[in-house]
Amino acid sequence: MTIETAIQALSAQFGPRLSRAEAILQQHGQSESYYPLTLPDAVLFPESTAEVSDIIRICAAHHCPVIAFGTGTSLEGHQLAVEGGISLDLSRMNAVLAINAEDMDVVVQPGVTREQLNQDLRATGLFFPVDPGANASLGGMAATRASGTTALRYGTMKENVMALEVVMADGSIIRTGTRARKSSAGYDLTKLMVGSEGTLGIITELTLRLQGQPEAISAATCAFADVQGAVNTVITTIQSGIPMARMELIDANMVRGFNIADGTTLPEQPHLFVEFHGSEGAVAEQADSFREIVEEHGGSDFKWALKAEDRARLWKMRHNAFYAHKALAPTLRAMATDICVPISRLAEAIEFAEVKSRALDLTCTIIGHVGDGNFHCALSFDMDDKAQFERVQDFMHELAETAIALNGTVTGEHGVGIGKMKYMQAEHGEALHTMRLIKRALDPQNILNPGKLLPPSNT
Repeated sequence: MTIETAIQALSAQFGPRLSRAEAILQQHGQSESYYPLTLPDAVLFPESTAEVSDIIRICAAHHCPVIAFGTGTSLEGHQLAVEGGISLDLSRMNAVLAINAEDMDVVVQPGVTREQLNQDLRATGLFFPVDPGANASLGGMAATRASGTTALRYGTMKENVMALEVVMADGSIIRTGTRARKSSAGYDLTKLMVGSEGTLGIITELTLRLQGQPEAISAATCAFADVQGAVNTVITTIQSGIPMARMELIDANMVRGFNIADGTTLPEQPHLFVEFHGSEGAVAEQADSFREIVEEHGGSDFKWALKAEDRARLWKMRHNAFYAHKALAPTLRAMATDICVPISRLAEAIEFAEVKSRALDLTCTIIGHVGDGNFHCALSFDMDDKAQFERVQDFMHELAETAIALNGTVTGEHGVGIGKMKYMQAEHGEALHTMRLIKRALDPQNILNPGKLLPPSNT
C-alpha cells in the first residue's frame, strides 16, 4: 500500500480533477514564507463533503497523507506536503449555503474567502469580522485559528465559529456544535477542531457568527517619537476600558515600507492605526478619550480617516504589510514570526525585538495587533548568506523564548505548522502528551497533515 496506489485509485474515481501537472504541483508546494518548494504527489479538487469522505477513505486504505489546501497564504508552511501525498484543494467548495440574518449567523463551505463572504452579506447589514491580512479561505482560517486587526473587539476564529462539519481520518463525517448561541452538552469538539491545522479532520462546512454593521465608524493615525510612547498609549487605552475596534502598531521601518510600496508620505516614525465602532455619540466620545491619551504619551500628527474610501485605503495598506516589508529589500527573502504576551509585558517584548534585531544587523519591521498583546516581526535575508540566515534564526528563537518567559505564546495567530513545532514542549509542558493522545486516537495512521503542529515524540 503506497501513495502511488492511492493516486491510481483516486484517478480512477475522480479523473481530470486529480492533477499531477507540474504547474499545479508547484502552486500547491509553495509557501508565502521562506520554506523551500515542497511538491505534493498529486492535487485533487473535491466538490462536496461526500467526495472528501471518499477521498479520505481511499487514502486511509493506502496509508497516503492528505493535506488540506485553502488559498495557500499561511506563513508557517501548514499546507506543504512534507511527507508527500495528496494536496486536497477545497477551493471549489465555495458556496455560501445559508444566510440566517435574523439569527446573525451564516453557513458556508470551506473554500469561501472572507472577502467573498462579506460581499455576499452587503445587503443584510451584517458582516463577518475576522480579517487576517490575506483574502484567506474560511476553512483555512478556522483550521489555523486565524484572527486579525478586529480581534480586539470581535474576537478570533475561536469565538466566531459556532459549528463545523468535519471529515475524520477514517472518512466518517461528524457535525460539531449547533446554531444555538451556547451549549453545555458534551465535549466542545468545535473548539478542538478550530486551530488543529488539518491534523485531526478536514473541515467541509462552517457555521459562523455575524456582526451588525456599526452605525458609525471612524479611524485615525498618530505618530510617536519612539515605540515606547506608542506602546504606553496602547496599555493606557486598554486599561481605561475604551472599546477600541482596531489598534495597530507600526514601527518606523514598516512606515518606510508603506511609503515605498503604497506611495504614502507618512512621517517615518512609529505610528498607531486605530478604529472606533458604535453610535455617532459613542464613537466621538471614544475618539476624544483616545486623543487625550495619545497627547499624554507624546503622540502627534493625529489624522482622521472619516470617509469609507479613506478607511479602506488605510486598512488595505495595513493588510499588505508583508509585501510592504519586502519593498524595503526587494531582492531578499522575508521571514515573519509573531508572538503574543500579556499587555503588561508588551513594551518589554517589543523592546527586546528592537534591540536584538539591531544588534544582529537585520532589516526588521514590527507591526501588530498590540491591543491584545500580539505583534509580528518580519526580517529580510539572503538565502545564499548562511551567516545572515543563522542570525535571523537566532532572532526568531530568542523572540520565541522571550514570549514563553513572559508567560505568553510563541504564536498569536500564524499558527504552529512546521516552524513553531520545536517550541510546543516548552509552551505546553505535559499538555503536549495529551495533544499527542488526541492525535493518535483520531488519526491513528497519521495521514492528516503529518509533520505539522506536534513535534515527534521521543517515546
